[in-house]
Amino acid sequence: MTKPTYTTEYKAIEQVLLNEYSEGGKQAKSEIMQPAFHEVATMYSVDENGAIAGGSVTESLFPVIDNHFTPSENPTVAIAYIDITGNAASARVDTDNLSGYGFTDYFNLLKINGTWQIVSKIFHAHY
Repeated sequence: MTKPTYTTEYKAIEQVLLNEYSEGGKQAKSEIMQPAFHEVATMYSVDENGAIAGGSVTESLFPVIDNHFTPSENPTVAIAYIDITGNAASARVDTDNLSGYGFTDYFNLLKINGTWQIVSKIFHAHY
């Protein structure tokens, strides 16, 4: 019989999503959220013209957080789900009132060298 690990892994992923990713957005400081992402992580969405937009998080996400977001006093963050199989996971996070916006984020995470990291993100912005 093996020892159950789901709750431990869930809590570790929750930490990445809430204390690193979401907290960085709340404070409008990408340096807080950077540890949540692997160095090759990507982010994509569909822009207002219906075209795909994005690329590496270092070029697409971090500059936006630092230069266009403002600290948010009371954003509402809800993890809709975390689905884990071995060293792979996916998650959905819904956020309202973050710099005046709402977002639905879908993340793919991998447990790399014992640490959960986001390797890709797609999202929808609610304007």
